[in-house]
Amino acid sequence: MSNKKPFLTLETAEQIAKQVGTPYHVYDEHGIRETARNLKKAFAWNKGFKEYFAVKATPNPFILKILQEEGCGVDCSSQAELVLSRACGFHGRDIMFSSNETQPGEFRLANELGGIINLDDITLIPTLEEECGIPKTVCVRFNPGGDFSLGNTIMDHPKDAKYGMTESQLLESLRVLKSKGAQEFGIHAFLASNTLTNEYYPHLAEILFNLTVKIKEETGICLSFVNMSGGIGIPYRPEDKENDIFAIGEGVHMAYEKILVPNGLGNVCLFTELGRYMLGKHGALITRAIHEKHTYKEYVGVDACACNLMRPAMYGAYHHITVLGKEDQPACKMVDVVGSLCENNDKFAIDRMLPEIKPGDLLNIHDTGAHGFSMGYNYNGKLRSAEILLHADNSFDLIRRAETLQDYFATFDFTDFQFE
Repeated sequence: MSNKKPFLTLETAEQIAKQVGTPYHVYDEHGIRETARNLKKAFAWNKGFKEYFAVKATPNPFILKILQEEGCGVDCSSQAELVLSRACGFHGRDIMFSSNETQPGEFRLANELGGIINLDDITLIPTLEEECGIPKTVCVRFNPGGDFSLGNTIMDHPKDAKYGMTESQLLESLRVLKSKGAQEFGIHAFLASNTLTNEYYPHLAEILFNLTVKIKEETGICLSFVNMSGGIGIPYRPEDKENDIFAIGEGVHMAYEKILVPNGLGNVCLFTELGRYMLGKHGALITRAIHEKHTYKEYVGVDACACNLMRPAMYGAYHHITVLGKEDQPACKMVDVVGSLCENNDKFAIDRMLPEIKPGDLLNIHDTGAHGFSMGYNYNGKLRSAEILLHADNSFDLIRRAETLQDYFATFDFTDFQFE
């Protein structure tokens, strides 16, 4: 049997379902707080360390308030995320604005909130200056190009990513920004996604720390901070080994002492921008089995669909499934677990061995706390589900109600129509 265990029981899941129906997304408050605290402990050696939670991963104000209480800031990439963060009480240096193909007015809003603007491209400097002037503090985003590898394993391909500047562009950007009045600087880079290795951050840190030294030598600028962005993954599959955040923190510490300290840069603050690592494993999609189909394959139909969780359909991503109440029963039947969209890729699992599932059973789809609800959509007129926050004492709160048909039709002009 799998060692991947749900954080809520069948009894609790049914209690929630009686109040909000199914499907719904549920988040484990205790787990979220524990992860935030362990991250902070792992980087406590760096006095200026701060986590800027990637709002795009789980844009819910109740989740953001929990992270705020744990000392986290927010990383925003759009006007809506800035507005949401402002509503939650984030301001000033608690906000990092990392956008690309930035829309008119977004730099202005980020600057009005006092956030740190993270420039994706050298050509955005005139736009920034026109909208709000050059801030005293500014960050620039680096893309080293090529393939990013650890040992003999290629982790990702920065050369194909749309984000960030070349090294020469970054150096020139810093010179221009300084000449226009900027006084404090940082760099940022994201080179790989969902890594399951304790070596990713330390290796990335070496790249960015060496660049920090080069910036000092070639421009005279001593960076105030280095933002290592996200990329630390979670074990979606039961056989995957979980990252050790304390080993990761110590690996970065060693690189810091080796590269920055001897070059007179021992005051550089470190930032992270984690979404999946902070929330992914602390969320689940709860859905009810509603149908069995026996054709060329065995199918279990559920009341959730790809609109509730896009990742399996979009990426072929694996999400583990537990049949609540049947955790100790043998996985004796191979099935496809499917939703009701008129698309053949609307499948949460393909050829998955699971216990016998009957209509009415509740399925726990694991690890949906990040890029789950937030990537939802309304294809086929499907409505977004409710979000629930589960507390340590097993009580729970509705933190986002499910959409209604009135919500779906709200943007139409109803002058000549009636929808009931």
